[in-house]
Amino acid sequence: MTYTTASKIMDKEALARKLLQWRLKDEKIVFTNGCFDLLHLGHVDYLEKASLLGTRLVVGVNSDASVTRIKGEGRPIQDQESRSRVIAALEFVEGVIIFEEDTPLELITFVKPDVLVKGDDYTVEEIVGHEFVKDNGGEVQTIALVQGYSTSRMIDSIKNA
Repeated sequence: MTYTTASKIMDKEALARKLLQWRLKDEKIVFTNGCFDLLHLGHVDYLEKASLLGTRLVVGVNSDASVTRIKGEGRPIQDQESRSRVIAALEFVEGVIIFEEDTPLELITFVKPDVLVKGDDYTVEEIVGHEFVKDNGGEVQTIALVQGYSTSRMIDSIKNA
């Protein structure tokens, strides 16, 4: 089946249907999240590696309001639809959902992933939702990040150019 990028962006109801379909086929669901303001090699490498930990990768993308609260005024650079569509365009991403909260805990309890993933700039104990996932039989993993890539560093580089 061919997907459009927009069809991979789901609300909770659509995602619930997909999760049920995938679970009925005994698929292994991987979840991660982020702002993904300016997509760069570090993001692509991280998401690709995350996708290899299961059969379906679901990505939570912070809403515009959430990014502003976390990163400060002037962020995000790209709006939530743009950021979500770019993430959805990645072949190995199966579903994208925008969330309003500052942390993905509510979304993690909704998705109930088999694998929760973040970059290795976190310890497992620092990852929001790690206890819930482990308590429900899932695993929590970190992925080595490509050094030298960060959206904040890109923005600072442009400002100082």
